Amino acid sequence: MTTNLQPSAGSVRLGKPALYAMAAASGIAVANIYYNQPMLGIIEAEFAHQPITGFIPTATQLGYALGLFFLLPLGDIVHRRRLIIAQFVILAAALTVAAAAPGAWALCAASLAVGASATVAQQIVPLAATLAAPEERGATIGTVMAGVLSGILISRTLSGFVGEHAGWRDMFWIGVPLALGAAVLMYFTLPAHRPTSRMQYGMAIGSLAHLWKRERALRSAALMQAALFGSFTAFWTILALYLQTPRFNLGADVAGLFGIVGAVGVFAAPLAGRIADRRGPHFVVWLGALLTLAAWIIFGLWASIAALVIGVIVLDFGIQSALVSNQHIVYALDQEARSRLNTIFMTSMFLGGAAGAALATAAWGYAEWLGVSLLGVTLAVIALGVRIIDHRARPAPGGAH
Repeated sequence: MTTNLQPSAGSVRLGKPALYAMAAASGIAVANIYYNQPMLGIIEAEFAHQPITGFIPTATQLGYALGLFFLLPLGDIVHRRRLIIAQFVILAAALTVAAAAPGAWALCAASLAVGASATVAQQIVPLAATLAAPEERGATIGTVMAGVLSGILISRTLSGFVGEHAGWRDMFWIGVPLALGAAVLMYFTLPAHRPTSRMQYGMAIGSLAHLWKRERALRSAALMQAALFGSFTAFWTILALYLQTPRFNLGADVAGLFGIVGAVGVFAAPLAGRIADRRGPHFVVWLGALLTLAAWIIFGLWASIAALVIGVIVLDFGIQSALVSNQHIVYALDQEARSRLNTIFMTSMFLGGAAGAALATAAWGYAEWLGVSLLGVTLAVIALGVRIIDHRARPAPGGAH
């Protein structure tokens, strides 16, 4: 039996400077799991095209999923501010190991550690949701997620440029002071926030199965976002290899520039949050899934730079809209278990991402871009199928069952 505590930050309003600092720190953290994608061709060349190098993005995504599962529950049971600062310091250490990796297997292992420690971004998001007023929760989540997306986009552009002109190791070295700087930023801006529960760690982990079984909306949101994120990582895992083919003959720096093209998603996240506050999140979830499907149809039927540009805009808008709205649904289920709910949701999502990266690598080897496009369409259709099933199972307005 556990004793729930009211968060000490319950009376603390989340000011704009603190909110923007949290968004920036989240972006810095999550950027680390995408550095390797535009540089994958360069990394493969250095390690003599060893097969294991193709799974470095998968290792990073898998590490993120493991970190989400084993580290996120700590947010409900320990001092979250200290936890966030400590994770940024550990992230800096993991990046140091990655930068100095002597071989492909060592880089895979370091990528796993980078992914796990980068989950600090997902400690910040539920804290922002907790500090926000209920009527502003969607917009608050959207603002922090805009920071996350900015980190993703900047990471690809920056790593593509640095990888092409300096080398992939330099990119990981640059990540070290960025992580340490984020730790300092969080030290000076985050409010004190006591745990919401006295639950022991083992019990917190054990409660995840109960939450999964109890909350149908959580299951639906998690499975849907896993499929959508799998399609997202499939695209970004293979893009650099696709652009290196004779059809385009372009390098890692150009692959990174596609991150800027997807900047529309930065505006999608807070916009989706505001719409979810006003109209409810389910409408936006539908829209996000349909846009993701449309993006993959564009990728598959129109083989050109213009198609990639248009498709990236549509894909990023769709994925981010669905993500923010699904988070809005999940965080509203139980305020005393937000970190554990986020554990289940984000672990599912990044397991989907890891699967998408691995399946995309296999699809590329089997049928190149056509295979990857068919994979993306399939995953988007699966997400829509989950949403349809959830819609039919949800009680009708007015309480009818």
